[in-house]
Amino acid sequence: MVSIKELTEEILQGREVSRSEALALYALPLEELCEYADKIRRHFCADSFDLCTIINGKSGKCSENCRFCAQSAHNHTGSSEYPLLSANELVAQAKKDDARGVLRYSVVTSGKRLSDAEIDSLCLAIRRIKAETKLSVCVSVGLLDEGQFRKLKEAGVCRAHNNLETSWRNFPNICTTHTFDDKVNAIRAAQAAGLTVCSGGIMGLGETVEDRIDMAFSLRELGVQSVPVNMLNPIPGTPLAEMEPLGTEEMRRIVAVYRFILPRAFIRLAGGRGLMEDRGQSCFVSGANAAISGDMLTTAGITVETDMQMVRELGFCVSLPL
Repeated sequence: MVSIKELTEEILQGREVSRSEALALYALPLEELCEYADKIRRHFCADSFDLCTIINGKSGKCSENCRFCAQSAHNHTGSSEYPLLSANELVAQAKKDDARGVLRYSVVTSGKRLSDAEIDSLCLAIRRIKAETKLSVCVSVGLLDEGQFRKLKEAGVCRAHNNLETSWRNFPNICTTHTFDDKVNAIRAAQAAGLTVCSGGIMGLGETVEDRIDMAFSLRELGVQSVPVNMLNPIPGTPLAEMEPLGTEEMRRIVAVYRFILPRAFIRLAGGRGLMEDRGQSCFVSGANAAISGDMLTTAGITVETDMQMVRELGFCVSLPL
């Protein structure tokens, strides 16, 4: 492998790292790795920072058995259960986030997929959000087909979220009610419908370093440019409740290597960020340049106001990527 300095210069010229190079990068001294990762971020993304909020638009009773999830009907966590929120409720929260300077707002729903009737209801809400706010609207609504995604796009959605969660190899250890290929097919369906895609995974599920890197390569193959990096927040009542959360240094290392693999992506700190001692600030000088702000789905997050101040202090500018 070439030196990290030489490899960085080659990436800036357009070369892609190989899997073996990514594995070698993972073992390098942390500060050096992060310094060069942030150089790549600055070159391709400048000071742009993509900050989004999410709303738990439909909660609990999910048929899927994801081992990390508080909303799975297979787990017993006592999390809230309610049907798809009304248009008035979704629009009201959107207006609050719009007033706080948020640019991107995502409606997230539990379950394998929304029904056609639920999609029709959501489309009505999205049309109102687009008419009554300046927000860019995203959805995370499960394993839809191209026609369903197209209907959402026509209503005003610009991006679909669907996490791979982990590598194809490790996926059966995390979920058995749908497959890694089901995820990939939904991502491709969204792209075929004209939507951009947000997809990443959760770190600290018991995966190997190879699993983390292989997931990044799957994302690169799919052309994903918005990549959430979640850190497992172990939820009592789930099979992973006793897992030890990753430390800040490990999250920095993951983010930095992801920047080498996905040099043009917006690498987004997401769930679990509040468990980090510095709330993720060190990751934002290690290659990350996006975040989910506010509360997560079933756990507390970091306020938009706090994040806006941090972003400014780090020299970023909150903006929507082209």
